[in-house]
Amino acid sequence: MPAAGTIEPEASDAATSRRHVSNAALIFNPAAGGGRLRRQIHQLEEAQTILSRSGIDTTLLVTGEPGDATEFARQSVADGYDMVIASGGDGTSNEVVNGLAGSNVPLAVLPSGTANILAKELGIPWDVRRAAELIPHSKPRRIALGSMEPLSPSPDPSGNGNGRRYFLCVGGAGADGALVYSLDLGTKMKAGILAYWLEGARQLIRYRFPAFHITSQQRSIDATLVVVGRTRHYGGPFQITTGASLFEDEFEIVAATARNPFVFLSYLPALWLGGLRRREDIHVWKTDSLRCEIPGDVVYTQVDGEPAGRLGVVFRIVPSALTLMVPESVSPRD
Repeated sequence: MPAAGTIEPEASDAATSRRHVSNAALIFNPAAGGGRLRRQIHQLEEAQTILSRSGIDTTLLVTGEPGDATEFARQSVADGYDMVIASGGDGTSNEVVNGLAGSNVPLAVLPSGTANILAKELGIPWDVRRAAELIPHSKPRRIALGSMEPLSPSPDPSGNGNGRRYFLCVGGAGADGALVYSLDLGTKMKAGILAYWLEGARQLIRYRFPAFHITSQQRSIDATLVVVGRTRHYGGPFQITTGASLFEDEFEIVAATARNPFVFLSYLPALWLGGLRRREDIHVWKTDSLRCEIPGDVVYTQVDGEPAGRLGVVFRIVPSALTLMVPESVSPRD
């Protein structure tokens, strides 16, 4: 494993060739199921049986508090597991990614929890048993990760050194960061995706939409919201960074400059009707690095739907950082 906070590219032929997998660590977040623990355990046992029939023995590792999934993933690399399987929502996958980044151990997903953008992106069914059937036939592909790190030194909650936080699907700052930061975890467990809608409505009333400066090689603007996408899917039914791809070494950036909450509310029908990108206050481009400066106000950030601190930060692409198990039906161009 590379030193903390660094990534050493793996050889592409070794990283993407089909490798023999005989054992896997199955990292399970029981809090991701909103209280349906007995049902989840039963489904996981069925998934383990399916994997065992395909020659993959699994060791179940159950998280108890934030950060456990990252430590389990790191230890699984050290213990020589052939694969790590994340069973949970986007937050669980994000923690596992931060433990696997830079290693050659592939990640597979059994989706559960409030949301799982990665599963949507890869066409993995929400049914844990059907998802388990895909894993033995999936192909390992080496992909880039996104990283977010502070512009100035700060305490490092991720343990990756220098405050760096890796992410797989989406990062952002501004209005969505405020929503994620303010979301009550108890409400999230009880209400699921509805909790995001309720908090979103509350933020439309309370949030002041402060502007902050974002800069890349391609352009420089003041924005009140920026979405840094590696996937087309964003959250819930929405697709915002529709030109993004896990298989490209760049982000798609979608930045909004509006400061009126009612204008932000009007973005919802524009999203549904596919007209968001045609608005004058929406800016879209691709880049491999984005700098977000500290404004006069506190502006929060998020990665993969989890709170990730405040501006200023820089988002960067880290090439060849993770091996991902991709279903055979998914093309690298998808």
